[in-house]
Amino acid sequence: MPDGVNSNIREVAEAQLASTATKEDDIFAKAFRYIRPEEAEAVGMHPYFRTIAAQRGGTVTVDGREMVITGSNDYLGLTQDPRLKEAARTVLNNFGTSCTGSRFLTGTLSLHEILEERLATFLNQEAVLTFSAGYLGCLSVLSALAGRRDIMYFDRENHASLYDGARLSFATLRKYDHGDLDQLEQLLKKDSDRSGGRMIVTDGVFSMNGQIVNLPALVEIARTYGARLVVDDAHSVGVLGAAGRGTAEHFGLMDEVDIIVGTFSKSFASVGGFMAAPRRVVQYIKHHARPFIFTAALPAMQMAVVLKALEIIESEPEHREQLWENVRRLHRGMSDLGFDTLGSQTPIVPVLVGQDEVAIQVWRGLWDGGVFTTPAIAPAIPPGQAIIRTSVNANHTEDQIDRVLSTFEVVGRRHGLI
Repeated sequence: MPDGVNSNIREVAEAQLASTATKEDDIFAKAFRYIRPEEAEAVGMHPYFRTIAAQRGGTVTVDGREMVITGSNDYLGLTQDPRLKEAARTVLNNFGTSCTGSRFLTGTLSLHEILEERLATFLNQEAVLTFSAGYLGCLSVLSALAGRRDIMYFDRENHASLYDGARLSFATLRKYDHGDLDQLEQLLKKDSDRSGGRMIVTDGVFSMNGQIVNLPALVEIARTYGARLVVDDAHSVGVLGAAGRGTAEHFGLMDEVDIIVGTFSKSFASVGGFMAAPRRVVQYIKHHARPFIFTAALPAMQMAVVLKALEIIESEPEHREQLWENVRRLHRGMSDLGFDTLGSQTPIVPVLVGQDEVAIQVWRGLWDGGVFTTPAIAPAIPPGQAIIRTSVNANHTEDQIDRVLSTFEVVGRRHGLI
């Protein structure tokens, strides 16, 4: 960081801080001191909030330059499908742009119930409830079902939305090391004499390392200790299983998961979220979950897009087949180059870098080479385990994947990663 640039940014921050009435006691003080993004931007090393002007398949336009995008969650490549756009336009004329109310009061449309029935059938569950965001679904399920007497057991690499739902519930939270099911059993045994319910909560596919949870073992543990099992299938539905039904279908355990939560912002090419569970459980959530009751309902356009995407997922398996062709190509290429991809088994392909500072430099090298990707650093990742998170979708061409690999090779050798 050039001293002149650094000094100027700090001078501005100090002037803003000095202008506050109570300085140290002002609740804004920490915000005025937080200048790390400005410092990084000043030298072109801020990797987040990059503005995309247009997107076409596996490429995006940024500052007038076409780049190959990796890290996107558009797994089936449906966000630009003209059929989804037309579905949104059609319902716009009937329902307008917003529900202008919560589901609990004036915001329930016929499309909500149609979508929930279709998803319940698809996921082989009694009932489904939709939310305005996948994040809200996790908050709603965990905060409504678990209370102060109950205990939840979390894989340490579960998504942040699950952790926030646990905090909102006031239940006791036990964390076990990633994938360490022996440790999970030890925790359950230790709590055997305590009153209250038990809930094991896990990602189906872990969003940072791309690994698939050992669901058969989790199911056995849950049944042995009388615990309910919740699986966050945000990165699984549309991707895993013969018909794209997610982690449970992938393992042949469709009847063994108590609750599935998920999102529409990935394979369904929309926004929003859902839970799938026994009908009585869904009914309870509808009447007790504050994040659901006090949030405006999912708009009609987004539901129409999900319905069309679901139709495509069910009737056109070639999108999923092409996705997995691309997954195999990227995995094979990274492995042949010698990168550590942390045992990923899915379209999420992390590249281990190590130190945060090196990860930012690697990101910049990839960016200069025309590859749009992002680093994951502390505190999102444990210190010293920074990664570059890549992923592929069904629209990536062989040439685009090869371009990603060749750019990674150049940058990886430059920084001694391979």
